[in-house]
Amino acid sequence: MSNTKQAGAGDRVVNPHPLIAELAKVLPKDRKFAAHHLSTTPTATDPLCYSPAANSIPPSKENRPSKPLKTYCEKHFLTVSIDTGKDEERQVIVLGLEIYIYTTSFSTIIFVSKADSTGYLNLLNLPKGTPSPIREVTACFLAFLISNRRRPTKQLVVNLFARSQSQYLFPGSVKNNGKHVLDDRGLVKWWSRVLNAMLEGRDYSEMRNHWDSIHGYLIIPGLDNYETRAFLPRTDGASTNWTLGHPLEIMSPYTKDPGTFGHNIHPRSLIPTFPDDPKARFIQELEESVPEKAKLLSGWKTPRTLDQFWDMMAFRQECSSGRLTGFIWVVFEPEITSKPKSLAVRSAAGIITPNTSFSASTSNAPAVGTPRRIQKNAISLITPGATPSKGTRLAKKSRRKPKAKKVLTGPIIPRKPQVKTHRRVQFPEMVETPHYYWPENGRGQVVLNENGYKRAVELLLHLEFGTLEQAIASTARWTMEVNMGDNWALEIVGQRAAIAATTTTVADGAVNNLSGMIRRKRAADDHSADGTTSTAVPVTTLGGGLVRKKAKIDTDTAADASTNGLDQSPTTTESEPKVNVLGTGLVRKKSKTS
Repeated sequence: MSNTKQAGAGDRVVNPHPLIAELAKVLPKDRKFAAHHLSTTPTATDPLCYSPAANSIPPSKENRPSKPLKTYCEKHFLTVSIDTGKDEERQVIVLGLEIYIYTTSFSTIIFVSKADSTGYLNLLNLPKGTPSPIREVTACFLAFLISNRRRPTKQLVVNLFARSQSQYLFPGSVKNNGKHVLDDRGLVKWWSRVLNAMLEGRDYSEMRNHWDSIHGYLIIPGLDNYETRAFLPRTDGASTNWTLGHPLEIMSPYTKDPGTFGHNIHPRSLIPTFPDDPKARFIQELEESVPEKAKLLSGWKTPRTLDQFWDMMAFRQECSSGRLTGFIWVVFEPEITSKPKSLAVRSAAGIITPNTSFSASTSNAPAVGTPRRIQKNAISLITPGATPSKGTRLAKKSRRKPKAKKVLTGPIIPRKPQVKTHRRVQFPEMVETPHYYWPENGRGQVVLNENGYKRAVELLLHLEFGTLEQAIASTARWTMEVNMGDNWALEIVGQRAAIAATTTTVADGAVNNLSGMIRRKRAADDHSADGTTSTAVPVTTLGGGLVRKKAKIDTDTAADASTNGLDQSPTTTESEPKVNVLGTGLVRKKSKTS
């Protein structure tokens, strides 16, 4: 474990880190934040893509795989903390980012592995309308790594996949009611806006000047182009800056050399695989289902093309059954400039070579000016029988007298104890090679080796962030144990001014006329001459032909009708209730009993 800059326990970092100035530009003005940035050294790792079969000269019956690309991986982890308000020393983490940087002699790939928040950002009580610090810090940190990892003639790609989960880095944070967990659709749109800031944002215009072209790509398995277009940012330049598809052919180094690898590259050699990647799990299943010789000859049985691969990805568990996963790329193409020959000589001579390489080359190279050595080798080749056998060597070794054990005398000088955790990380001898670029400005405040980085991340995954008190205790423990108690925080004070409110105040005596915004109700009678609506309730009047008068009935007719049981009442409703009268013939009298 080692620091790029030593800091005593309890002391503040005096010299500003390059990351402090960048984060201060995007954070709210006069608000205090603390950032903890740790990273690893470039370490050799497995290649991201499977190497295709090389064209052999002369052609042979068996296809042999080409030499895989030498790949290095550098890991970065950033956390942002705020004061809880109760005490300046009691801080709580609000954001965590984990980013992997893969470098080869062809390109640099910045892969966003994980991003998570704890939900305690509401403790700042930011005014309404303030840009989200989480989104601003994420875009700023990516732009910081892009600027410090830029190689003049190498392609750079930012890659991620958006898949919603309740918690990635902070266990128990989902219990916090202040945490806003986005669904799959909301997360894809959120990442599109974050990466679109590097394409159109004013804060990153200087970064864009160093590249020939910058273009974004988005693909969502299971959705067509019409449905995917809804996930792009709604800006004027989104139609020209984004493409609904993938740049896998552009990213692959094998498509740039058709003379060696042919014109048709199989998808297994074009699709990069990353940790916890849905594509990686699918590719692993395809690799296990086909023998090695068949894969070099014709690749997988299915899919045969990249379009078929993405169509089959739509039926995977991560992209079906109501789930949605978005794959996003932003490709930075370098400026095309003619490189002079003298520059190549200077760059080769300027690389610092350690002394061990010279000693190794000297010992392994054959000595031309030593004829005695050459003669000895020639004699050994001519007379192989002169070499003693194994039994003869063992017999001579057994006849040797054992050496007497040396008796130590004199004062005993004890050695100072060495704590393994305090050993410094072995930094690479060269900062820049054809395979990676490791500048000092782009390193973390704490630089760890691979094992130390894993322990730091595993420690965070075993803490608890369910309540505020638990989050404060977990933050203090993690920051103390990662750097063995030394303070390694980057103190940041925001500089971005708050956006003025869009509503305008009304001057004294001024009257707002809202008559144009009132929607009047349409009048019921359209035949009014002046067009004004009356407040009285309209009355419907029936014509004379629609009124039916009540017929007059004599008393005799009424009595006769009641006797026959007929109903001669008019059709109009009367206020008195109707009475049914039974006729004489329908009444049955009860017989008298004696």
